[in-house]
Amino acid sequence: MRLIWRDPGSGRTLTWVPQLFARYAEGSALLADCPAAAGPAAGRAARAAAVLAAACAAVGFTYRRLVPPDKVVAANVRWLAGYRHPRHRDAGGLEQAVLEAFTEPRPLMAGAAAAGEVLTALPVLYHALWSGRLTADLERPLGEHTLVSPGPAAGEAEQEQHAS
Repeated sequence: MRLIWRDPGSGRTLTWVPQLFARYAEGSALLADCPAAAGPAAGRAARAAAVLAAACAAVGFTYRRLVPPDKVVAANVRWLAGYRHPRHRDAGGLEQAVLEAFTEPRPLMAGAAAAGEVLTALPVLYHALWSGRLTADLERPLGEHTLVSPGPAAGEAEQEQHAS
């Protein structure tokens, strides 16, 4: 979705593409932006927010301008996003071993070593963190001692295996 409007002050045509569109189960809609920074560079986004809020209100949508993520969280999510591709899910045939290594919380590197060859297990582990089958505190830098636990989506892998 791209919003296009004429700025009343300058007469210039301006555009903005919100970062997120979501439709809730009951049918209402949400548009949201999450700027990378809150400083002066975010000025254009802040000006667009007022126009977006008014446009959303006119059509019954909700608009939210979210707070930029903490730098550590953003760095961790950027790192894990590098492993979001499905090819990492069962790389080297280690998916089940990685998930079993973290049935109880344990440090990231200890679980990777328990699952098999560390360099082969790490992409699978990072993909499982990205997809929610494993979980860790992303407010602290990811590292070898990061405590990793089963995630809320851990059971989905088992359900998919039983379905096939």
